Amino acid sequence: MSERPAEPRHPASVRLSKDPPRRLALRPYARAVGQVLKVSFQASPAAVIMKVAGSLVSALLPLVTTYFASLTTTALAAGYAGDPDAGPQAVLYVIITAALGLFWGAFSSVDRYIQQLMSFRVGAIVGDQMYERFLALEFWRYDDKETVDLYDRAKRFSDSYARVLDRIAAIFTQLVSVVLAVGALLLVSWWIAAIVLVAIVPSVYLQFKLSREQIAHWNTQVDSRRQRRMIETNLLRPQHIAEMRLYGIVGFLMELRSRLRDADERRRLDFQKRYIPKQLAADALQYGAEVVSLIWVVGQIIARAQPVGQFLYVQQIVSRALSTANNLVSSLSSIDEDLANLKDYELFMTLPVHSGQAPALAAAPRTVELRDIRFSYTGSDIEVIKGVSLTIGQGQHIAIVGENGAGKSTLIRILAGLYSPDSGQVLLDGVDLATLDVKSWHRHLAVLSQEFLKYEFATAADNIYYGDVDEARDDARVSKAAADAEALDFINKLPNGLDNHVSNWMEDPRGRKGSGLSGGQWQRLAMARNFYRRAAFMVMDEPTSAIDALAEHRIFTRLFADRRSTIIAISHRLATIEKADIVYMLEDGRIVEQGTHKELVALRGRYFRMFESQLSLDGSIQDDS
Repeated sequence: MSERPAEPRHPASVRLSKDPPRRLALRPYARAVGQVLKVSFQASPAAVIMKVAGSLVSALLPLVTTYFASLTTTALAAGYAGDPDAGPQAVLYVIITAALGLFWGAFSSVDRYIQQLMSFRVGAIVGDQMYERFLALEFWRYDDKETVDLYDRAKRFSDSYARVLDRIAAIFTQLVSVVLAVGALLLVSWWIAAIVLVAIVPSVYLQFKLSREQIAHWNTQVDSRRQRRMIETNLLRPQHIAEMRLYGIVGFLMELRSRLRDADERRRLDFQKRYIPKQLAADALQYGAEVVSLIWVVGQIIARAQPVGQFLYVQQIVSRALSTANNLVSSLSSIDEDLANLKDYELFMTLPVHSGQAPALAAAPRTVELRDIRFSYTGSDIEVIKGVSLTIGQGQHIAIVGENGAGKSTLIRILAGLYSPDSGQVLLDGVDLATLDVKSWHRHLAVLSQEFLKYEFATAADNIYYGDVDEARDDARVSKAAADAEALDFINKLPNGLDNHVSNWMEDPRGRKGSGLSGGQWQRLAMARNFYRRAAFMVMDEPTSAIDALAEHRIFTRLFADRRSTIIAISHRLATIEKADIVYMLEDGRIVEQGTHKELVALRGRYFRMFESQLSLDGSIQDDS
């Protein structure tokens, strides 16, 4: 028996996306930073090494340049005072300063390129790992809200991973710059360094608090901003314009958008206004420290206790220390939520995936049996499938019918191995599907559901070829599949035929735009993709809802005439159902009637009542064309 847990699978620490923004304490903060660096180093060691080296150079070089600039100023003053040796020294310092500037410019350009390249590589690796994990999850998780919420948060972190790495590098650079700046000031005067530290600590605390409250304020308005973006997206989509104009809702949505925007802006401005005094206090403290430092160095220069160049040295170093400290606060605050989302990323990456260790299905099964299948969705006590048993033989054509919500599509997903039953078994030639590699079963399946994919980026031929990409595209096979699906006629009318893009948003190199297809044409294209697959089992869930009745009749007459494939069809059209070898009538998750179309009509039970409007008085199918 294959068991599927019914309760939420995630630890209590997993929180929904509506939770308030999380922030980390110092120890978890450091651990998160270490984890990012660890994952980054595992993904691309060169990226981390380059970022560390770049950060050190970025922190050190400006200080060295400032030092030689101050020496140049001192030498110029000495030369002006008549020192004959000062001139050559000044020239030497100018050359060194210029060389450092040239090196800094060249280093910045190369470093920027290397950092972007490395960030891309790390981001790509992490993103690929995220996709691989998502695409390998157990199928039930794609319908589980907690998994989807966790995925959304983890993906936000994954998408911003390269940015997080850049921010960590920036924090490291800024931290080293502050330490070096304070150390450089110690070479001039210990109490100047102390004054700067006194200015930095409370100012940094105030800036950090302000920055965090700004982020908290920003996050309280996330829903309204999302609502506004969604409105703007709908307003700017050409495919939505017709309905919005017909319903006269354009003006209403524009007004709602304006109200949301104006309310958000007012709240932001009010917040900024309230914090002006605090901001001014922080700035005054820093400027006060800078003024005191400069007054002291001016006094020292006048008293000839310090060289003239020290003014430039102290002014540049103090200014750099204070501005870098503020940047450090901003960087720390901005990375808060990203690092908090790291936990979601780690949780997501530990979700169990399908094991590739199970034995593969050797060949297409001759018999598929559903034995006493029971199923309920995650977190629900309501059984959707209640003890269903049926057997499907090779080459057999069956139909599954029932009202909406009867459990038809769920049963198909269990048959396909997308869901595991709470109890019961799916047996392939007597072997439980739960013990097999489900991918090997999928190779023998072609499933066309109501929500089929539209590969709008591809040509008509590729849309069909994507049914079986294990081998090179066979154009003759593509044409045959298109013809069987009644799609070849409209495809041949396209400017480039099968090689034409099927979305009018695409354009081929010859300058010819794609063509917009109708719903029925898209459905025929999807059906051709199923035919191209040539699977032993063909599952069709309302496959012709957008196709006219005559075309459907021709398609299924051709399809049911071929006994090489086993066909399982869900449909509300008797033109499809009456050709089946056996019909299963589902009601409230149970099989309530089964038999051929004629047998069920003669029974005059639930099946007859469901399709009575499509039947003539003698029980034959009415022509609904």
